[in-house]
Amino acid sequence: MKKIVCLILTLAMVFALAACGSSAAPAAPAEPAAEPEAAPAEAPVVEEAVDFAAMGIDELKGQITTVVPGKLTVATSPDFAPYEFYAVENGTPILAGFDVALAGYIADFLGLELDIIPMDFDGVLNELAAGGVDLGLAGLSPDPKRMDAMDFSDIYYQGGQSFVTVQANAELFKSLEDTNNAEYSIGAQNGSIQMDLANENSPDADIVALVKVTDIIAELLGGKLDGAYIETAVAENYAKSYPDLAVVLDVPYDTEGSAVGVSKGNEALLAGVNLAVAAALADGSMDNFVAVANEQSTGEIIEGLLEE
Repeated sequence: MKKIVCLILTLAMVFALAACGSSAAPAAPAEPAAEPEAAPAEAPVVEEAVDFAAMGIDELKGQITTVVPGKLTVATSPDFAPYEFYAVENGTPILAGFDVALAGYIADFLGLELDIIPMDFDGVLNELAAGGVDLGLAGLSPDPKRMDAMDFSDIYYQGGQSFVTVQANAELFKSLEDTNNAEYSIGAQNGSIQMDLANENSPDADIVALVKVTDIIAELLGGKLDGAYIETAVAENYAKSYPDLAVVLDVPYDTEGSAVGVSKGNEALLAGVNLAVAAALADGSMDNFVAVANEQSTGEIIEGLLEE
C-alpha cells in the first residue's frame, strides 16, 4: 500500500513539474507594422512649346485656328487712304487700299476665305483686344502699349508721321516747339499713335480727339483746327486732293512702319501672317498694292463708313 501511495505521490510531482515546465515565457511586444512606402510623386507633364515660326506654310495651315473656321475675319477702318478707303467705280463704292489688298493676299496664302469688316478705328482696336476678329489691318503701328491687347506681325510698310496745317498757317509752324501753344487747337485720331504724338509734342495746346481722319481734314479746312498729327502717307494723299493742306513737319517716332494686328496668343496665325508678309514683300506684291492704292486714291473715293 505504501508503494502505491509513493507511486501516486511520485506521479503527482512529475505532473506538477511538467505543468510548471510548460508555462510559456511572456511574449515579446509585437513590432509595429512597417508603413507602406509612399509611391513616388509623378513628375508634372510638361508640354513642349511648339515653334510655329519654324514651320513651313503647309504644316502651319493645319495648326491655324480662326474665329470662324475656314474664314479669315479682318477688321479695318476705311477712312485712311491710301491704306483703306472706298474707291468709287462706275458709281459703286468698292473697298480698296493696300491694307485691303494685303488682307486678300494673306487669306489666299493661308488658304482661307476673306471676311473683311469695316468699322471705326476704335472698333478695330477693341475687336482685336476682345478676340472678335482674327486680324486688324488699319495702318497699325506696333506700339508697345498695345502689346497686351494684340500681337503684331513683322513690318509690311515703312511709313512716317507728320504735322499738317493749311497753307495760310504754314509759316506758323517751323518746328514742333511751335505747335506747343495754348492758343492752338491740334487734332488727332482718337486711340491712335498720332494722339500719343500730339500729347507728347503739343501738351500745352488744346488737343482735339476725333473719330475719323476725314473729320480732322474737314476741321482743318474749315478753320476749326490749327493743325493735326496724321500718318505721312495719308497726309500726303489728302494734300493731293486738297491743295489748301500743307504737310509742314516730320514728326519723330521710334516705331516707324505698319504691322498687322493679330488676335492675342494665336501663335500659329501670327507665324502664318509673317510668312505671308515676307512673301508679299519678296515677290513685289506689296509694292504693287501701294502703287495701285495711291493711283485709286487720286480718283473719286469715299472715306468713312458707308452707312454714315
